Amino acid sequence: MELLFYRTLSQLNHLLLPRFSRRQDLTRLKKWEQALVGWKMWVTYRYLDAQNLE
Repeated sequence: MELLFYRTLSQLNHLLLPRFSRRQDLTRLKKWEQALVGWKMWVTYRYLDAQNLE
């Protein structure tokens, strides 16, 4: 159940949120962009943890 939730959330992030990996310098991001990067990382880590539990 948890895996399905984080998988869906990860797919929504991938489709709806912008990509920041193509930027040269991530330290120059605005605060809201840093928050989005943090959110995407948090969802990715939770998804990978849920995947390892099954």
